[in-house]
Amino acid sequence: MGNSIKLISWNVNGIRAAVGKDFYNEIKKLDPDILCIQETKAQDDVVNIIGKELKGYEVYVNSAEKKGYSGTAIFSKIKANSSRNDIGITEHDQEGRIITIEYEEFYLVNVYVPNAGQGLKRLDYRKEWDNALLDYLKDLDQKKPVIFTGDFNVAHEPIDLARPKQNYNKTAGYTQTEIDGFKGFLNMGLTDTFRYFHRDKVQYTFWNMRFNARATNVGWRIDYFLVSNRFLNHVKQAYILDGIMGSDHCPIGLELEL
Repeated sequence: MGNSIKLISWNVNGIRAAVGKDFYNEIKKLDPDILCIQETKAQDDVVNIIGKELKGYEVYVNSAEKKGYSGTAIFSKIKANSSRNDIGITEHDQEGRIITIEYEEFYLVNVYVPNAGQGLKRLDYRKEWDNALLDYLKDLDQKKPVIFTGDFNVAHEPIDLARPKQNYNKTAGYTQTEIDGFKGFLNMGLTDTFRYFHRDKVQYTFWNMRFNARATNVGWRIDYFLVSNRFLNHVKQAYILDGIMGSDHCPIGLELEL
């Protein structure tokens, strides 16, 4: 690996839609060494074609069995030692939500965490998911440091959403169950890198399209880079690129020195 590595993570809310909204130019300008995408809403063949257009990237893709739904991808300029889709639990492995790449110095886990849904109807499943994912991450972290990124579908603290009181325990993404799931990742020895660098900064990564929320900045911070505590000395910066349009989420960035 080179000395400096830039990682970008972005829920594109449909990779074909993003391509129609300047995706190629945005990625060219950002020039990440590693690009993690969530909610591709596309099958492997489509994502592979888009990866070829980006040029210079190895493509790793995990598509949902259901077409046009969920899905994750990683585009990497850095050669990986190995890659793995899913976590080996059938009930959690149908929706293309996890890709793990092993590099020399760390594991990279790209995730699109299930939404608890309207009326919190999927909250019980979400709790099971978080617990299974936690076990999986603990296992990886025993072998080498972990960089864990993606759309976690949870705002961790009141500062991470515009209207915490109105949403607490009523809205998917800000229930105590989901917050506790996130705390589990921190308690196992991971750090929320954005908060590490920007303790009191109010900045969001997601805005609900239905309410014109982006124009008024009524947002949520639900996209993260978490890093093993022992690897923090390699993290030089973490940031949110909220000026970039093209999705209901914006990209987030992490810069490493190795």
